[in-house]
Amino acid sequence: MRHPRTGRFVLGLTIVAVPLVLALLGPVFAGEPGPRAASFTLGEGHLLGTDFVGRDVWRQVLHGGRPVVLTALAATALACLVALPVGLAGALTRHRWLEELLMRPLDVLLAVPSLLLILLAATVYSPGPAGLVLLVAAANVPDAARLVRAAAAEAAARPAVEALRLQGETRWRIAVGYVGRSLLRTLAADVGTRLTGVLYLVATAAFLGVGVAPDAADWAVMVDRNRTGLFVQPWAVVVPALLIVALTTGTNLLFDAALDKDRGRGGDRGGHRGAVVLPAGPGGPGGTVPNQTEKGAHT
Repeated sequence: MRHPRTGRFVLGLTIVAVPLVLALLGPVFAGEPGPRAASFTLGEGHLLGTDFVGRDVWRQVLHGGRPVVLTALAATALACLVALPVGLAGALTRHRWLEELLMRPLDVLLAVPSLLLILLAATVYSPGPAGLVLLVAAANVPDAARLVRAAAAEAAARPAVEALRLQGETRWRIAVGYVGRSLLRTLAADVGTRLTGVLYLVATAAFLGVGVAPDAADWAVMVDRNRTGLFVQPWAVVVPALLIVALTTGTNLLFDAALDKDRGRGGDRGGHRGAVVLPAGPGGPGGTVPNQTEKGAHT
């Protein structure tokens, strides 16, 4: 019998595969644009009808996914790349002033809603695709950095970190080799959730005309520009909207199933689950340090 986690992973992969394939390979098979027809018509050689200016909807769908997907992936990656070192430095530094310098400006940004921050910046200048990536990443850095800092501070307070210090390990090796590895599950869960939120932000910004042209081949723009003809030619709105929903839903299912699989693998380690393996260092040989739960069990 198929394990529920495997079924959820396959379901997520199936759901997310359709918008991803259309986004990445769609422009290759879109072909040359044909002559424009009347607005919001069905049939007449157009598989999904025409849009608000008479363009073929299917061709617009093939071209419209790449900007959404690439912008969301780039913004998520940039936000994580900035938040990880900032959060680690804030958690592991012994200088209170450095932690305040790193985290307090992010608290100010955190108080401003993400979409409002993007719209305020868009009133100052007109961002292109690269500018939209920077704005969305900047809106996601504050809470990502705080999450990294909280998780890293918890990991840094464990007895294993003190044992590594006594062995003479460098701060860099402790930060990357132990604390960084302890954050992997937390970061993976956050990336899955954050990517969904970033997709929402990118689609909403495009829907409002930030970072894209008003007639651009973009799924979010298609929903906005074609909604006036929803009851006349629904495919121009329904198809791109469903593809955005499938992309976010499938991404969440994939990350959720992957994390459940990893948790199930970790639960089969028996008595070694609570032990921390210490690498050999200048102060002595490596070994294992039991956590507080194990200490109480052996008392």
